[in-house]
Parts: sequence; C-alpha cells; structure tokens
Amino acid sequence: MMMVFLSVPIMAQEEGHYQPIRFGYLSYDSALVAMADYAIVQQNMTNLRQAYDTELLRVEKEFNDKYEAFLEGQKDFPHTILLKRQTELQELLQRNIDFKKQGLSDLQKAEREAMQPLRKRLNEAIAQVAAQQHLALVLNTDSNACPFIDPSLGVDVSQAVNDLLK
Repeated sequence: MMMVFLSVPIMAQEEGHYQPIRFGYLSYDSALVAMADYAIVQQNMTNLRQAYDTELLRVEKEFNDKYEAFLEGQKDFPHTILLKRQTELQELLQRNIDFKKQGLSDLQKAEREAMQPLRKRLNEAIAQVAAQQHLALVLNTDSNACPFIDPSLGVDVSQAVNDLLK
C-alpha cells in the first residue's frame, strides 16, 4: 500500500469556494496528567499496589519459612512426610505465582476503570473546544505521532482544554 502526503493545505468546499480545514493539536497525556482528579487516581492506585505488595511479601515470607523448615527437617522426615511437605511447598509456590499474576491483572483492570471517567471527560472537553473553535480534528502529539506541525496551519488547543477541565 502506498501513502502519499501532500504538502498543500487540506481544503474543503463550502458554498462554492474552497476553505482550508482547521485542525487542533495537543498532548493527550499532558492534558490527562493536568486534570485535578488524575493525582487522586494515581494515589489510589499507589495505595492499591502497596496493599498487593504487602500481601506478596507476606506470602513469600510464609513460603520461605516453610521451605527453611523443610530443608532443616528433610533428612529426619519419613519418606511419606517428605513427599507430603514437598507437595505442600509446590502447591504454595503455585498459589503464590497465581496470586501474583491475578494481582497484576487486577491492578491493570483497576487502573483502566479508574482512568475511564477521566478519559471520557477529557475527550468531551477536546470535542467541545474543537466545536467552539470550528476545528475539523484534533491531533494527539504524543509518542512523536506528529513530529512537525506548522503552527500557522494548526491551533494548539492545550490551554483551552485545560481551562475547560478546571
């Protein structure tokens, strides 16, 4: 597939004559971080991560204590008890691994759910600013998606969006 980029302004026909299409641009991530509720969401996520980290440390300590007790007593255990303890350690290790995976999944889901209302508000603010300024589209400049935007052809809507969100 071949893509062709033109270096002429995009034009739209309106009432028999052509008019340049106006566009806006902003850093979506910067606008998101500037929102007042963003800090609250991040603090809540930090608290949730700490709770999971504390639990991970507790289960790791439990496993390590049982493993040390196993190592100390393994030469004295009858074969059946030795096998039982090995099985217990393997099951405990697997439960810890499963908990860690589930915890990571739960944290990612919690963050998505916590950020969703902020993203919705930001998207609505961008749409409102675009409508007020008669913009055809608003480009996201994050991740170097737009390495160059001619400021004489586009409008930086960052401040207008931030003002609307306050």
